[in-house]
Amino acid sequence: MNIQQLYDIYQKHPVITTDSRDCPEGSIFFALKGASFDGNQFAVKALESGCAYAVIDDHQVAESHPTLVESGKLILADDVLQTFKDLAREHRRQFDIPVIGITGTNGKTTTKELIASVLGERYNVLYTQGNFNNDVGVPKTLLRLSKEHEIAVIEMGASHPGDIKTLVETAEPTCGLITNVGKAHLQGFGSFEGVVKTKGELYDFLGQEEGRVIFINANNEHLVNILPEQAWVTPYSSNPDDTEGCVVGEVVSCAPFLKFRWRESDIDLEERGAAVEWHDVQTQLIGAYNLDNALAAITVGLYFSIDPSKICHALENYKPSNNRSQLTTTPHNHLVVDAYNANPTSMEAALRNFRMMEVSPKMAILGEMRELGESSVSEHAKLISMLDESHFDQVWLVGEEFASIECRYRKFHDVTEVKEALKACRPEGYYILIKGSNGNRLFELPESL
Repeated sequence: MNIQQLYDIYQKHPVITTDSRDCPEGSIFFALKGASFDGNQFAVKALESGCAYAVIDDHQVAESHPTLVESGKLILADDVLQTFKDLAREHRRQFDIPVIGITGTNGKTTTKELIASVLGERYNVLYTQGNFNNDVGVPKTLLRLSKEHEIAVIEMGASHPGDIKTLVETAEPTCGLITNVGKAHLQGFGSFEGVVKTKGELYDFLGQEEGRVIFINANNEHLVNILPEQAWVTPYSSNPDDTEGCVVGEVVSCAPFLKFRWRESDIDLEERGAAVEWHDVQTQLIGAYNLDNALAAITVGLYFSIDPSKICHALENYKPSNNRSQLTTTPHNHLVVDAYNANPTSMEAALRNFRMMEVSPKMAILGEMRELGESSVSEHAKLISMLDESHFDQVWLVGEEFASIECRYRKFHDVTEVKEALKACRPEGYYILIKGSNGNRLFELPESL
């Protein structure tokens, strides 16, 4: 069966599932594999539970159920995951709409949501839910496209070389941006240069054809240096004196929420004969580092003809709810919760911003940074040095990566130990930064603080 024949089936059965425990009547089950499961073993069960078809790539399963194969209910593919991506690409090709691809080491989920909020002021937007940004999540998002959607915003994550190339070949974005490049997943990428090259695969794709657009942070030399020669570029800048950027902006305050101002570039204003006008935006985001994310959203919004007043409205009303840049107030403390992602770049940004906040007393609860390979010890040692320079009132460190590093801070094996310590002696009246990888499970701490 070729992909067009499968797509014909999909059009009649446009509900996809990859979980044999969730089989809507008439849906198509894709027998994906994971580190600890093989969907092929549940394909027949999926059919019995309501699925109309099941796509498998295990010949033994097919040979064991010849009647199901002959009836067409069991569809044997060379590779289920690749077939899943091919189906999503075929579906995406039915829609002649802008598709914005977003990747980066840090900030891609927040940037995606800010862009979706801004574009939502005018358009019906399909955008990645949560952080479903891998080679399963991206196809799932694309398969949600419907005739009502006018624009799509697709987040793309990577942990190995070639990951972004695979995702852009599935989503085929018409424009896109890289938020930044930093030290993350070094164990998979091999080096910082590997990170840059992989993220740059988005630029490589967008530079292949005329009419595709790259939105770029003009202040990031790593990104500027990898731009394709023929790319159509729309820049933004956090240097308010920059005359080249489409959008320029600067931080006004972080007390504790980010307030900033922005304006269009001199060039754009001159072309329209318009006067310089600064727009003030009071966000509900914690962190000066979110300025670049907001400027990216503004730039995309202007490109797609969103009125500046509506852009400001969208940014001011966006409230994070995904353990990223959240300020939570409990009866006992004020919590800065950033407990989804942690790598050297994002840790440095979080600590720098926490230092800037004019509040006291301050406490930091930090989880270990994972997937750093041979750089892990040195990067955790650098983190300790940053903490020494920060002079916070209290610091708690969580995870085995901190165990071998001598320091004066309190250490914990895991989040369970932290919760036990909080039962014995909970801090009161603190501003507390909670920062760590999702695997540290520090998102469980707010209810104890």
